[in-house]
Amino acid sequence: MTESEALSWRSVADLIGDQPDAPVALIGAGLNERSLTPGRCDLGPKAFRAVLPRFSTYDVETGGELHTRVHDAGDVPLKAVSPADAFVPLREAVAAQTASALTVLIGGNNAITRPGVHGLGLDRVGVLTLDAHFDLRDTDQGLTNGNPIQALLEDGLDGRRISQVGLAPFANTRRAHDKAKAAGISVRTARDCREQGLAAVVAAELERLSALVDVIYVDFDIDVIDRGQWPASPGARPGGVSAQDFFDAARVIGAHPKVEAVDLTEYDPSLEIGDLGALTAGRWFCELLAGFETR
Repeated sequence: MTESEALSWRSVADLIGDQPDAPVALIGAGLNERSLTPGRCDLGPKAFRAVLPRFSTYDVETGGELHTRVHDAGDVPLKAVSPADAFVPLREAVAAQTASALTVLIGGNNAITRPGVHGLGLDRVGVLTLDAHFDLRDTDQGLTNGNPIQALLEDGLDGRRISQVGLAPFANTRRAHDKAKAAGISVRTARDCREQGLAAVVAAELERLSALVDVIYVDFDIDVIDRGQWPASPGARPGGVSAQDFFDAARVIGAHPKVEAVDLTEYDPSLEIGDLGALTAGRWFCELLAGFETR
């Protein structure tokens, strides 16, 4: 006799637990200090975990059933910690999950991306960002959520090993664009994504990076989504990519064998309208796992 679904179902949350041998690892990285726009990105990991019981493991569109076990490695303690002081604990948290095929960091602001990249090894990694912004602000006033890519360039990461997708008009400066071009970064705008399809653009950039690197780190700065569909980030703008395109890209990224770590950044639950933000983040995770299961 099958178990009744009268009051519950098997949810994505049921896949997650203390399972160090699981193929996917989950790390909470609620870094909030030195956000250029003050907010509560530190609340992201808790809100993300809380919404997962609302997602079943079954995809009605494909007939697939999620089954991948996920090791919850807990949260890195980052309360009132600066991006500079968060670097070592976050880098080590990612490096500690080398037995996993995929490590997922839930932020937290975008300053978690630099230590996450270092956790895979700077000499062997390529970086793909889905982001409305270049994140190439100067570092002369210290590390913020506005300069992780600039900091990585200064660390020695070759700009040709960086792809930036979803960049929005009137949300960046000429100086940042010039920096990207001079460094050899591949730049794909929000219009490119609308006209060519975000999943297609992402697939092309993954292919480009794969020819250059051993492993790939992906930064899902969720403010790349159109503000009308994603109000829960201060940097989201009208004219961004659709939530559905974001989900489709997550599935493509999850499927790529060289993607070993990803992050979700700039989710600020204090800006929620209803529970739209949490549900969007939860669906993103389901799509990521669905893609991973096709490897």
